[in-house]
Amino acid sequence: MIYFIIVILIFLLLYTIIYSWLRNRKMYQTIDRMLDEVLNREVVTVSDIKEGEISALASKVIRLQEKMENELIQAEMEKEQVKGLISNMSHQLKTPLANVMMYRELLEGEDSTAGQKKMFLSKMELQLEKIDWILRSLFKMVGLEQGAIIFESAPSSLRKTLLSAVNAVYEKAEKKNIEIITEPFEDCTLYHNDKWTAEVFVNILENAVKYTETAGKIYIRICPMELFTEIQIEDNGIGIRETELADIFKRFYRSKDVEKKEGSGIGLYLSRLILEKEKGYMTVKSVYGKGSCFSVFLQNCQN
Repeated sequence: MIYFIIVILIFLLLYTIIYSWLRNRKMYQTIDRMLDEVLNREVVTVSDIKEGEISALASKVIRLQEKMENELIQAEMEKEQVKGLISNMSHQLKTPLANVMMYRELLEGEDSTAGQKKMFLSKMELQLEKIDWILRSLFKMVGLEQGAIIFESAPSSLRKTLLSAVNAVYEKAEKKNIEIITEPFEDCTLYHNDKWTAEVFVNILENAVKYTETAGKIYIRICPMELFTEIQIEDNGIGIRETELADIFKRFYRSKDVEKKEGSGIGLYLSRLILEKEKGYMTVKSVYGKGSCFSVFLQNCQN
């Protein structure tokens, strides 16, 4: 009888050891399989996992995989953005850099007269200014996108901001005999950063001057509303095709109609980024061949 009991106890012990080993082995195999699926970016299979510790572990593995997958997708998107940015930077800088090299060679030529050298030097300075503008705009754009540039908005005079922008483009407009007409309005205090918002208006006005024929007109109108104030800048230039209205605010976008004109495709995209930081926005209406009207909406200051 005692011998029989001992045999049973030994059997139970062996069964427990074997069952535990098999159970741990199965758990190890399950965990190993799940880790392989995570590493191979495959769907973690949980159909054969029952409730318990292993089920809880499987749930955490799935959550971990989802988080890793999202981070990998984000990293790949950022990688493509950087590649695109570098490619576009190279494209934007290629022409002015080539022009600078050409003018430098012409300046070094022995056959050039003093008058020609002065002209080449002037043209070289213009190209260098263009390079400087492109680089500064790119740095601003990337800084705003990444949150590295932070600026404060505060109640500021709209008239002062607009005047600063008009003064910045007045000389270019005058050279083309383009009249900038600001319709009478009562000055108002709007929530914006005067320096950065002036840059928005400059970008819009410079485009209006660039794409309007000689002796054209640019109108600036102020339309107060309940929550926002609309600042309209309308020209009678070449206009924008309806199919391109959604594209002109994209980074580096340039219409085929203006490929031969100077430009970088940065200004409107940068302007939209600035306005988003101020909780404002911008829209456009255009009739191709007749002109465009850009509307900037800035928040009214609450009394």
